[in-house]
Amino acid sequence: MLIDTHAHIYVDQFKEDLPEIVERAKSAGLEKILMPNIDVYSIEAMKQVEQQYPNFCFSMMGLHPCSVKRESYKADLSKIKTDLEAGGYVAVGEIGIDLYWDKTTLDIQQEAFKEQIQWSINHDLPFAIHARDAFQEIFEVMDDFDAKKIKGVFHCFNGGVEEVEKINAAYPNFMFGLGGVSTFKNAGMDVSIPLIPNEKIVLETDAPYLAPVPFRGKRNEPSYVYHIAQRVADIKEMSLDRLSIITTNNAKTLFDLN
Repeated sequence: MLIDTHAHIYVDQFKEDLPEIVERAKSAGLEKILMPNIDVYSIEAMKQVEQQYPNFCFSMMGLHPCSVKRESYKADLSKIKTDLEAGGYVAVGEIGIDLYWDKTTLDIQQEAFKEQIQWSINHDLPFAIHARDAFQEIFEVMDDFDAKKIKGVFHCFNGGVEEVEKINAAYPNFMFGLGGVSTFKNAGMDVSIPLIPNEKIVLETDAPYLAPVPFRGKRNEPSYVYHIAQRVADIKEMSLDRLSIITTNNAKTLFDLN
């Protein structure tokens, strides 16, 4: 059995065929799908999917860095905090810093990231980190917190040796979310993944984005996590069955899943 620890199956790209998507996921051996929130407008759709597939789909609550807008982020954070405090979420996420699309919002992205990390500490929840072109900025924020009090996952990890070594050394309670990028020929993940301890690996698709080979460029879906698992198992020189057991146990431990 496998767990997709990061998939946005509540978005419009799945509106027409969500039942088939879920059935393919189950047929591919998925045990659970974890869904990170994006903004104040995605909450209701995410909750509806969770209610439609209880004990299979589980929600996170957070404000994505690309949704941190100068004119609205404070009100958005207030709304999301209220939802989080109502309970029922497995993590705070998806949060972090993205400097690929807009570098001018770095200051408010940092502020929102810090605030949401504090929520995770207050509620004893892990958090899912979105880090795009921003590892150093992410580390600068996280280094202000007690490493023993924070836990989570670097979602869609695509860093190199330096980033793996930093995370391993500085953040003992953090895992690496390995997704479709792990299957890309020139992504360099065949160098990074061997340095990641087995007990720190979880699998994800980030559906509908970043589909793995052989589906690269197409709409991603949770059933494709099998292809990611196979690639990581090959790099780690272990059987798919062993990797499945390890990563599923890791996910259950981090997100406190039964």
